[in-house]
Amino acid sequence: MRADLRNAYSPRDRKRGFTLLEVLVALLVLALVMVALVRTAGMQAQALSHHRDSSLAMWVAATVAAEIRLEGAPPVGRRQGEMQMGPGRWRWTADTSDTDAERLRRIEISVHRGGDSALAAQEAAPVARLTAFVSP
Repeated sequence: MRADLRNAYSPRDRKRGFTLLEVLVALLVLALVMVALVRTAGMQAQALSHHRDSSLAMWVAATVAAEIRLEGAPPVGRRQGEMQMGPGRWRWTADTSDTDAERLRRIEISVHRGGDSALAAQEAAPVARLTAFVSP
């Protein structure tokens, strides 16, 4: 009977599985990989949102520049307004100034998110800036 017990527990005949330590290490590696993947996906979503906002703000600035050009020679000074573009509203500021060239005016357009208050919008960095030139 002792010979049977020895054979039953010999290293050759014993089926080998994963130890608890090996399973825990595998779970740790898997958890670290999953955290890295979730973080990467979050950063990509944030970058996509930033690029969308930048594109929409540039379209707002280009639209404002086109509208000002259609009016002819704009007066020197500042104009402000709001515009709906995409899913949100945008605040824009257009500063018109004279240039060294005769009959040429420079327009600097800054675009901020519309949800910001007027004071916060002036202090915060604009989402987009555009410089345009107009000749009457």
